[in-house]
Amino acid sequence: METTTEKNTATFTHLSALTQYFFPFGNYIFPILIWTSKKDKSEFIDFHGKQVLNFQLSLLLYSLLLIMVAVPIFIFTVFSNIPFNAIANDNDYIINNFNIGDNIGIITVGLVAVFLFLLLKVAEFFLIIYAAIKTSNGEKYKYPISIPFIK
Repeated sequence: METTTEKNTATFTHLSALTQYFFPFGNYIFPILIWTSKKDKSEFIDFHGKQVLNFQLSLLLYSLLLIMVAVPIFIFTVFSNIPFNAIANDNDYIINNFNIGDNIGIITVGLVAVFLFLLLKVAEFFLIIYAAIKTSNGEKYKYPISIPFIK
């Protein structure tokens, strides 16, 4: 049976991942600080600390993969359609031959990658809240789509 202190610490470990909205890399720094300070004292806190870090590392990996798909697609699309001899007309640039229709398939892939990235960020927020609620009730919670980097 977990004590109230253990439940609260594990809950704060999950909620500390939300600090990414206030501090860069807060979703890694604060869970690591909480987890490493209490992991030897409680198996419950150790389990949840690993879950938080595995989930955040998994999301980082998924985000990097989606960015690696979307950014080159958009760069390729823009530079393949913009002629470098843009016509200057009274300090305004007129871009000729910009045709999205020729690259609609590859643009769709890029837009799907951006949409999946945004969906991942929204799901992350709600999954963190859900995990904190489950943890505060004394339940062990495993995040979906999480790769077990730390065992």
